[in-house]
Amino acid sequence: MIIPELPNYLTSLGGAEYKGLIISLFAATAAFSRPFSGKLTDLIGRKPIMIFGAIAAAVCGALYPFFATIWGFFILRLVHGLSAGFKPTGSTAYLADVVSAKNRGEALGLLGMSGSVGMAAGPAIGSALAIEFGLNTMFAVSSFTALLSILILLGMEESIEPKRFQFPMLKINFQDIFEKRVVAPAVVMILTVYSFGMALTIIPDFSEHLGIKNKGIFFTVMLIASIITRLYSGKASDRLGRVKMLRMGSLALLTGMTIISLADSSTTLFLGALVFGIATGINSPTLFAWTVDLADEKKRGRAMATLFIALELGILSGALVSAEIYGNNSSNFTWAFLSGALLALLSLSYLVIFNKE
Repeated sequence: MIIPELPNYLTSLGGAEYKGLIISLFAATAAFSRPFSGKLTDLIGRKPIMIFGAIAAAVCGALYPFFATIWGFFILRLVHGLSAGFKPTGSTAYLADVVSAKNRGEALGLLGMSGSVGMAAGPAIGSALAIEFGLNTMFAVSSFTALLSILILLGMEESIEPKRFQFPMLKINFQDIFEKRVVAPAVVMILTVYSFGMALTIIPDFSEHLGIKNKGIFFTVMLIASIITRLYSGKASDRLGRVKMLRMGSLALLTGMTIISLADSSTTLFLGALVFGIATGINSPTLFAWTVDLADEKKRGRAMATLFIALELGILSGALVSAEIYGNNSSNFTWAFLSGALLALLSLSYLVIFNKE
C-alpha cells in the first residue's frame, strides 16, 4: 500500500539520492531476521512467528508520520523489515504442515494468490488515499489492515507441538542460515526476484516519467496477472514438475523485462507488467513447493528461511543495483530494466543446464 508513494515521500524529506535504500533497508532486516524466524518457527510454533510479523507491520505503518526525518525514516524501514522476516516464514511452514504433498503446489499457489490480492489492491488504493486524503491517511490505513490480520491469526490453531521460548534459542549457527538441500530453489529465487526489487524501486519514477499519475497501477496490473496465473500454475507444477514450470517462468520474466525496457508509453509499460505478473505467478508458488519437496519435514522452517533469505537478497540487490544504474537520470531506465532481463536469462540457463527432471 505504501511502496509507490515512498520515493516521493523520501524526496520531500530531502533524500532523493537515497531511493535505493527504501527497499534495500527493509530487505536487509528481513534477510537478517530469517534465520531467527526459521529456527523459532520449528521450535516455538508457527502461530507466534506469524503474529509477531503482523504486529511489526501494524506498528511501523502507524509510526511513519512521526519519523519525518531522513534518518528516522531509514530506522523505521529497518524495523519494518521484521514483518517480512517473520510473517511469511511462519505462514508457509504452517501451510506445508496442513496440506498433503500431492496438493502442495496448488495450496502454495493459493497462499501466494491471497497475498497477491492484497499486493494488487494495496498500491492502487495507497496512491489513491495519498492523492485524495494525504500520506498520513495512507499510513494509518496500512496499519489498520495489519491489525485485522492479527485478529485472524489469534483464532488459528497451532500446527506443531511447540516448545516454550528460551533465550538460548536465539543462538544462530550456519546450519540455521543455510539449508543445503534447497540450494537450487534459492539460486533461482535470487536471480528472478532481482527484477521485483528493481520494480519496487524505480517503477514509480518510470511511471511518472511516462505521465502516469497513479504510480501504483503498474503493480496492480502485474499482481492481477500474477493472481490469475497462480490459479493454474501451482496445480500445473504438481503435474508437470517444478523445474519445467520454472523454465517457463524464467522465459516469461525475460520477455516481460525486455518489453518494459522498451516501453515509451503507458500501454507498453502495462503490457510488460502483464507478462511480468505471469512470470511471478509461475515462479513464486513453484519455488516454494520445490523447497518444501526438498526439505526435511522437521526442518521446514529452516528451509523456508533459506529460501526467504535468497528472496531478500534478490530484492535488496535489485533495489540497490537498479537505483545505481538509474541514478535519477531518465536516460538510464532502459539499462536498469535490461539488467533484470539478463538475470532472468541466467536463471533460465541455470535451470536448463544444471537442473534436469
